Amino acid sequence: MTVTRRAFALRCAVLLTAASTPLARAAAFPDRPLHLIVPFAPGGNVDTTARVVSAGLTQVLGVSAVVENKPGAGGSIGADMVVRAAPDGYTLLVASNGPMTVNPFVQAHLPYDPLRDLAPVGMIGDVPHVLVVTPGLPARTFTELVALSRKRRINTGTSGVGSATHLSLMRLNTASGADLVHVPYRGGGALIPDLVGGTLDATMTELSTALPLHRAGKVRILAVAAARRSAIAADIPTFIESGVKDFTASSYVGLLVPARTPPDAVARLQQGLAASLEMPSVADKLRDSGLETATAAQRTPAGFADFLRVEYQRSKAAAELAGIKPE
Repeated sequence: MTVTRRAFALRCAVLLTAASTPLARAAAFPDRPLHLIVPFAPGGNVDTTARVVSAGLTQVLGVSAVVENKPGAGGSIGADMVVRAAPDGYTLLVASNGPMTVNPFVQAHLPYDPLRDLAPVGMIGDVPHVLVVTPGLPARTFTELVALSRKRRINTGTSGVGSATHLSLMRLNTASGADLVHVPYRGGGALIPDLVGGTLDATMTELSTALPLHRAGKVRILAVAAARRSAIAADIPTFIESGVKDFTASSYVGLLVPARTPPDAVARLQQGLAASLEMPSVADKLRDSGLETATAAQRTPAGFADFLRVEYQRSKAAAELAGIKPE
């Protein structure tokens, strides 16, 4: 069949129009590697979670998802790097409490607005905070610790002034009537030797950090700040069970992209994240690390945005309670 020049030009125009539709663009994205920016040093909870999820994204989306560590300033350096990246969906922030909902209240000159300059893709999950004591401390339950704190000084470490665990500790003191004395360290890992050795009485930290030590008998977890007991540590009661009404606290992890990233790219990334979290190879590793995977609603941009707004206000109130002023 002979095709006229006019008919050929018309067909080309139709094909070009179809290729420029949102559906076609969505189908083409991504077509090159993704860069997952972890704003902390390797080895921590956020980094470990990012590496598990990146493997799932690579398989689901068909392109490499490369994890890059950009630590500094409590996560603000890596977050600002993503804010300034091209809004094309290829640079993502693996975010947590620090750069999103804590640093705005402890850093005076934060170079970005976390709720305005970053667009949520979806939440991955969260690791509940736990209160841990050195084995020699004469308190077997949180109730006993509260009573003990009114009789003697209980030095309680966190990963630093203004950290998520510091704010959780301040909230716990207020909610429970305990008088746990804050002792800031430079990172959660730095306090573990002192806790195990008995020169530090207690710490507020993440379940994933404390559980191996608890199982080995080197420390004792008194309570977990979650709505229900952890599936991997069912012997540990919640603070709610211990009499602290509605007390929950955690370190969350989620994905965000620069604001103004095209909605179709965000939607494709969200689909990839949701599918990854359903993969047994991903879900099992996250669960074994102590992370509670996000709900179906929290895995969406809107659901994660709602979660962040609540956490933002909670951190603001906790910072005011602790008397923290941005520096």
